[in-house]
Order: sequence, then C-alpha cells, then structure tokens
Amino acid sequence: MEAFKLPLPAEWIEPIWFAVQILLILLAGYLTQRFVAKGLTRLGERYPFPPQLLMPLRGVLRWLIMGSALIFVLERLGVSATVLWTALSGFVAVAAVAFFAMWSVLSNLLCAILIFTVGPFRLGDIVELVDTTDKPGVKGRVVAINLLYTTLIEAEELGTGSAMVQVPNSLFFQRSVRRWRGTDVFPSSGFEK
Repeated sequence: MEAFKLPLPAEWIEPIWFAVQILLILLAGYLTQRFVAKGLTRLGERYPFPPQLLMPLRGVLRWLIMGSALIFVLERLGVSATVLWTALSGFVAVAAVAFFAMWSVLSNLLCAILIFTVGPFRLGDIVELVDTTDKPGVKGRVVAINLLYTTLIEAEELGTGSAMVQVPNSLFFQRSVRRWRGTDVFPSSGFEK
C-alpha cells in the first residue's frame, strides 16, 4: 500500500482497500455470470437445444456464480465457509423434516387445486371411490369441495338416513373414481335432486 502514496489518512486506506476487494469480487461474479449466459445463448443458437432446457440451466448457473461470489465476500468479511455450510445444511434439514411432516396437508392442497382446475367432478355430481375393481367404496353426491377434503352426502339406505362423508382430496387421485354428472340419471333412487 506504500507504493500508491495517496494523500489519505493511514486509518482510511485499509477500509477503502477492503471495500475495493469486495467490489472486485462482486464485479467478477457479475461479469462471469454474464459471460456464461451469453455463452449459453450462443450455444442455443448454434445447436438445437430446447429453450425449456436453456432457461433453467441459465438460472441455476447464475445463482451458483453469484452465490459463490457472495460466499467469497462473506469469507473476506471474516465469516467462515464452514459456519455457512453448517447453517445452510441445518436449515435444509429442518425444512425437509417440516415438509415431510406437512406432506399429507400439502398433498391435499395440491389435489384441491387439481380438482378445481382439471375438474374430474364438480358440485352436484355423484362420485364413488372404488377400493378395488369389484369392491365399492364411498359413494355420494358432492356438496362441497374444500382445500383439504371433499364433502359427499351418502344415499339413504335401509332407512338409516343420509350421512355426510368428508374424503381427503388426495384419495381422488390415488383410487379409481366413478362419476355420474349431476344431470345424468343415477341408477339408484337414493339420490334425489
């Protein structure tokens, strides 16, 4: 630092040099990711790669390069890479356990979105979940579709009265489903409109 002979106080030179190093690391990361992105674009123009492959690849490489630059900056600031790796792996482990614990709820939410968008049945339809091809399961008229379950009203059988059954939405995608549209004639007289 003596070679520069800048007219600055001595206590300012080290923080300024520190900031310049951090800016150079960030600039190198930015230029590297731009260079890689342009290289992938040229590669996509030269060879018939589908854009569905190039876009995610470009995004992943951009995040890896800029994440590496950030790790270099943090190491320059005095944060150990081992501490960062330990914190990241701990966070990923906790997130994986939480995701596993919430899987049934998330599965029902996703299946509810699929029921709303794909429309395998709708309100007023009569559906039957079939356990096996020869053994009937739950059967009833759809009266409500919730984010977690679908409510069916079962037919009155043998004078016992009708019952409401709440079926988790994921079961409609795990088992075979028989469906009669609400306007179709249902073979049983237990369901009246």
